[in-house]
Order: sequence, then C-alpha cells, then structure tokens
Amino acid sequence: MKTLESTTDEVLNLAATHFNVPRADLSANDDFFKKLGISSLQALDLLTRIEQHFHIELPDYELQDVRDYKTLAERIQSRI
Repeated sequence: MKTLESTTDEVLNLAATHFNVPRADLSANDDFFKKLGISSLQALDLLTRIEQHFHIELPDYELQDVRDYKTLAERIQSRI
C-alpha cells in the first residue's frame, strides 16, 4: 500500500508535468490556485489526469475546499 508521502510526491510530479513547471518549485502545502495561477477548469483537467493515474474516482463533494497538494493526496489515499 502506498504511503501518504509517496502519494503526495506522485501528485506533485503529475502537477509539475501537467503544468510544465519544475518539480522543485512545488511543495505539499502549496495552494495550487495561487502557486500556479490556474483556473478551476485547469484544476479539473489535472484532477482527471490524477484519477486516471491512480485508477480512482474522486466525488466532487470530497474535493470542495481542497486547495493544496497534501489535502488532495489525503483524499486520494482514502480511495486507494
């Protein structure tokens, strides 16, 4: 079973690749909307990629108010 740390690291790697930013520029507690300057539509696009990567589905109600990678990883972790 994956650890929260490894899940968080995978999410950060996916975000860095998806938005073409250096992985070193991202950390678990970053607010992805502020850090990357992305819209909610761009966040949904990343979410689709994350769901495919982890082979899970994250319901909308679980993602309300999620703004940082660590919290996102926690929600993913609860599904794998």
